[in-house]
Amino acid sequence: MGTTRLLIAALGGEGGGVLTNWLVSAAAAQGLKAQATSVPGVAQRTGATTYYLEIADADDSAGNPVFALMPVAGDVDVVVASELLEAVRMAERGFVVPERTFLLASTHRVLTMHERIARGDGARDASSLMEAAEHASRARFFADLAALANAKGAPLNSVLLGAMAGLNLTPIPANTLRQAIETGGIAVARNLAGFDAGFEVASGLEISEEPEGETSPAEPVAASLEARIRLLPEEAREIARIGVARLTDYQSQAYAARYLDRLARFTDDPELLREVARHLAVRMSFEDIIRVAQLKTRASRLEAVRQEIGVGADEPFELVDFFKPGIPEISDMLPPSLGRWLRSWAERRGILETAHFGMKVKTNTIFGFGRIWLLAKLKRWRPHSLRFQEEQQAIEAWLSLITEARGVSSAFALQTADLARLVKGYGDTYRRGQETYRQVVSDMVRPVIEKKTAVEDPEAQLKGAIAGILASPA
Repeated sequence: MGTTRLLIAALGGEGGGVLTNWLVSAAAAQGLKAQATSVPGVAQRTGATTYYLEIADADDSAGNPVFALMPVAGDVDVVVASELLEAVRMAERGFVVPERTFLLASTHRVLTMHERIARGDGARDASSLMEAAEHASRARFFADLAALANAKGAPLNSVLLGAMAGLNLTPIPANTLRQAIETGGIAVARNLAGFDAGFEVASGLEISEEPEGETSPAEPVAASLEARIRLLPEEAREIARIGVARLTDYQSQAYAARYLDRLARFTDDPELLREVARHLAVRMSFEDIIRVAQLKTRASRLEAVRQEIGVGADEPFELVDFFKPGIPEISDMLPPSLGRWLRSWAERRGILETAHFGMKVKTNTIFGFGRIWLLAKLKRWRPHSLRFQEEQQAIEAWLSLITEARGVSSAFALQTADLARLVKGYGDTYRRGQETYRQVVSDMVRPVIEKKTAVEDPEAQLKGAIAGILASPA
């Protein structure tokens, strides 16, 4: 076997350094010579973190092997990627080649900053990423190892080590790799559970428990609402069911019923109904301070944070949330008349967009959590706020616009419904989206509806405009 050249591509905070230490420790315990170097990146998605190891087999370890400090393109035997895009990046840099490299990768995605800040769905197509990774490698093993780690309550790095053992990717026996976790002495039980799960899935054995998907906190849908959903065309039922669950959690069952009332006007066009149902659920669950507080006080949030940073149930940690509300966010929460007055007052003084109140809240403490919890309880107040009133008016105007667009064509109505993609997020992003939406309606939609301009294939032009806006970094 000679020397195995192994490259680990991970994200900040995923324990790639710990995984490397386990491998080096296991090699030493097996009497093998090894060397590891690393190129640390920035935390999380803002920088790649790579670890390069060379592990000599028993014959080479008997002598004095010469190890390289850095990987060389086309000369890596094994690449382990903690996420799908990282696997493709390694292939693009030449470290994964069809003539030599075995690729082990988790198929889940952690979106890049460019993907996150896109005003539409900016995520790279997973199937094309998978295809690129497959074509670049000699052989491969792909699985959603992050979901498996979450199901076992284990760190991802331990699952990756188990998968490496199950696939025999190193000259180190599986039991020695497992013992390296025990020798490390950190969160041993959780790491061993992850190792065993990774070993089982990679070696072809059945896993005792299937990873459970995330369930909506609003499930099951109330019987009365479910009965109304079943009256909708089949093409739209599942989307409507998800929308009802989302809005029940967001506000109330009565608010979810209002969602179904709004959909009723489109039941004669199943394709349009499905698209309106998808966008309407998002528009009606607009992001405000109350929604942020709701999500941050979920019972599952602290456990999810523990799993993400690899902290055991008996280990302390500190969680600090940063808030920076401004006058627009505060006025949104006030009664309509008072909220408008505050906006006008701030605008006259030139501080509407510049005055902010920075806060750091330790949400793992009783006092800090209690502050956010009380804010989340303002959900009952939301229908009396300025923001709620303005959003409902905007939603009704959008639905009326879609109805008018149907007079042009069904395809044009579909693209008009898709304009909702321009209005998302909160703060400055939300306000820019509103302005862009109004401009597109004024310049492209109204003239076609009112027949003030003759446009060939208006639906195609509107679709292209939406795509161009969403792709623009501005």
